[in-house]
Amino acid sequence: MTEAMIDGHAVVVGASLAGLRGAESLRRSGFAGRLTLVGDEAHRPYDRPPLSKSVLTGEVAPEATRLPNFHALDAEWRLGIAASGLDRDARTIRLADGSTLAYDRLLIATGSRARSWPNPAEAGLIGVHTLRGRDDADALRRALSAGPKRVLIIGAGFIGCEVAASCRALDLAVTLIDPGPAPLARILGQPVGEIVAALHRTLGVDLRSRTKVERLEGDTAGRVVRAILDDGRSVETDVVVVALGAVRNTEWLHGSGLDVGPGGLACDAAGHALDTEGRPDTAIAAAGDVARFPHPLYDGRPVALEHWGHAVAQGEHAGRLLAGMAAGTAYAEMPAFWSSQGGITIKSVGLTEGADAMVFAQGNPKEGRFVVVYGREGRCIAAVSFDSARWLPAYAERIAARAPFPPIRGGTDEHSLTVLAPGFPEVRTSP
Repeated sequence: MTEAMIDGHAVVVGASLAGLRGAESLRRSGFAGRLTLVGDEAHRPYDRPPLSKSVLTGEVAPEATRLPNFHALDAEWRLGIAASGLDRDARTIRLADGSTLAYDRLLIATGSRARSWPNPAEAGLIGVHTLRGRDDADALRRALSAGPKRVLIIGAGFIGCEVAASCRALDLAVTLIDPGPAPLARILGQPVGEIVAALHRTLGVDLRSRTKVERLEGDTAGRVVRAILDDGRSVETDVVVVALGAVRNTEWLHGSGLDVGPGGLACDAAGHALDTEGRPDTAIAAAGDVARFPHPLYDGRPVALEHWGHAVAQGEHAGRLLAGMAAGTAYAEMPAFWSSQGGITIKSVGLTEGADAMVFAQGNPKEGRFVVVYGREGRCIAAVSFDSARWLPAYAERIAARAPFPPIRGGTDEHSLTVLAPGFPEVRTSP
């Protein structure tokens, strides 16, 4: 590699986990030029998983979530300033304060933000929260510590379920509402979702599945006081947490000629950003939530992942790519995630999306310790464990090897391999 290949100005837009690890990877890969990290939040990169758990319960202070640096960056930080535009012809980035940054290499790691309540007036009521960033968690923690009479959580995905469990750990009354048949059913299927439902009911959560919130109402002071449901009933509440998923931060890329949309920024197999004609821009890579890329394990289907480990792995890959160390190398990290709810640790490898069958392969769901394996067209594509993570590495190997589904018998702790339908509910975009 020549000196010219490792000099110049590299800009990382997105100062969170993927951006930080990408910047470190650039340096480890020999990039010796100027390095700038741009972030719309005022904070240095921090860890997000604790925000819905130990930060809310007060076990960890919001400022204690700062991520460690594993490699000296020698970087400039432009924090509290969002990127507002990209001119690829001039190779410049516009910032919200009116300034511009020229780049030779660009890593896009702008992630995603919490989806707001669709009615802006209702979303602006005092006591209505979303949870994505450190400031969100700090504000919600303070609201919970004030002892609200009831917390209403709208959306029973991972964030909604984790917040519900955290509220119950604080002995707060909680109502969890979701239009699906059971919590997490959209991701894990209805049979597993029913197990999650039983867990939360045991915790004391007032769970209302197949229910929608029609509107939020406030008092004359502008504070939320109740939610009106689609069945005509109401829930009196003074704290509402809107947990309706995430929106990828791609608006600043509109007009750049890159292929962006609600699913994220399209990338090629290596991680270079694609333009609207499908051509890679080799000066630009993407990583983390914002990147939509063809995963070889799933026949090249474009995916965008919101997992912690993926942000690390893809950020590191993107850094090597921009430094010229990973040309022609496809990003193929095994998707994996984890969640902690009410003392239960849920871990997963692979992607359940598109599964047409599932089996409880290890343990016993009635005892709350098990592994469920998902299949598609006769092949294992994902595995999820409840307090049984020791089995996951073996299933990750089977998924990577495209092993047949149902999985081969032979384990010492196998459950009867009755093939079930996952029962994924139809995706609804409204709350």
